[in-house]
Amino acid sequence: MTNGPVQLNGQNFTLDQLVEIARNGRAVAVSVNSEARIKKARNLVEHWVKKGTRIYGVTTGFGALSDVTISFEDTKTLQRNILLSHAAGVGNCMADDVVRAMMALRINDFCRGNSGLRLETIQTLAHLLNAGIIPVVPEKGSVGASGDLVPMAHLSLVLIGEGEAFVDGVRMPGVQALAAKNIEPLELDAGEGLALINGTQFMLALGCLALHDALNLCKHADIAASMSLETLMGTRTAFDPRIHNARPHLGQMKAASDMMKITQNSEIISSHRDCSRVQDAYTLRCSPQVHGASWDAFGYVERVIRVEMNSSTENPLIFPESGEFLSGGNFHGQPLALACDFLGIAIAELANISERRVERLVNPQLSGLPAFLVKDTGLNSGFMIAQYVAASLVSENKILAHPACVDSIPTSANKEDHVSMGAIAARKCRDIVENTEQVIAIELLCGAQAIDMFTNLKAGKGTMAAYQTIRSKVTCMTKDRFLSADIAAVRKLLHSGRIVKAVENAVGRLY
Repeated sequence: MTNGPVQLNGQNFTLDQLVEIARNGRAVAVSVNSEARIKKARNLVEHWVKKGTRIYGVTTGFGALSDVTISFEDTKTLQRNILLSHAAGVGNCMADDVVRAMMALRINDFCRGNSGLRLETIQTLAHLLNAGIIPVVPEKGSVGASGDLVPMAHLSLVLIGEGEAFVDGVRMPGVQALAAKNIEPLELDAGEGLALINGTQFMLALGCLALHDALNLCKHADIAASMSLETLMGTRTAFDPRIHNARPHLGQMKAASDMMKITQNSEIISSHRDCSRVQDAYTLRCSPQVHGASWDAFGYVERVIRVEMNSSTENPLIFPESGEFLSGGNFHGQPLALACDFLGIAIAELANISERRVERLVNPQLSGLPAFLVKDTGLNSGFMIAQYVAASLVSENKILAHPACVDSIPTSANKEDHVSMGAIAARKCRDIVENTEQVIAIELLCGAQAIDMFTNLKAGKGTMAAYQTIRSKVTCMTKDRFLSADIAAVRKLLHSGRIVKAVENAVGRLY
């Protein structure tokens, strides 16, 4: 982990930095340059409130109640009430890494100086994150417009000593969580309640982490496909750069290049160079085209994520330079909803093609290998049920891949008459990533087992490196055993990036 906190300024926050914060506990800090802008915006809010200026959510009610004027005396009560009333989420608690990502992304948004929050409020949120206080955030309830109001309200409740949080893995009331880390609850001032919850950081946090894992997953898909190609006696001809230069989709060229590297110096492939087979099955021959299309989809998602990570998503927005505020719709999650739906579809395709290669590996009529990759079949079922599991996960992905963004149910008495459902898209995308990690882990496990069938021939340099990494945690199956533990062990290796690192050490950097 890199030393020192990430200095947030709302302009150049990166995905790698976010993952360091979310998963490795790296601290954050509000940059010095952001402090001045935050203070200037806050001074404007306080000036307008004293003047009695009519500002949405500051001196008025919210949503369909925006026509109701709130007195100066009631502005603080209004901000507390919005957190309490909007914290109506249901379902399981979000994982720690997602909540930490939400907090970091929200702080970075505030560091742009468009929210009108007090510097003290932003720094207290950073203090919570750095102290390891993880607010309890239910996973369901956001429709993805007016921001992620429900999950952001749950997150923000802890700032005022309400709600619940985890501290060192123990769930407790928010006020106790603050006391455990010697943090005083805040009393929110004018406009702060709305500013805290009116953003897209719930769906964005899920999308960021899913994208990070998808980029890692795509390299593993290339490695798994290479192992399957070798052990199914396929040819490298389909990876020839001349083929891909003739149809120069960037992702396709990357995947073909990766698979050519991974399989270099393969004795298995060389052993059947002059065989009678003309072409391999699509799941082998067209792997670069299928994997590559997913790579290209990830590129689009990455551009959307990068913009959203360094944007202002509140309403209203304060512009300190001109001394103005403007009401708009930057809280609307449509860009993320489309991107997360697309990302989920692209990842699901990696699982689709992987499961078909698993079928070819375990089916003796297609592989030429022992049935289900084990000796004494009948007595032993080998990897028969591993393919069942992959099929189940792929089928589930097909249901999850139905886009959420095409649906909209009006809310807030039809004031909010088109919503993105981006939070649903992001949650589905997370589930598809997790399912696909399991499917590709199964293919890697089967590929390693298949390599063991070639006792006199060595696999390619990259394939061998992946095989040895897998075998450092999972031994060859000689008779039936508890398979869930093996799948979990390989999935853990995959998720950590250790397999890719081993392959890259052997053959050079993969794209």
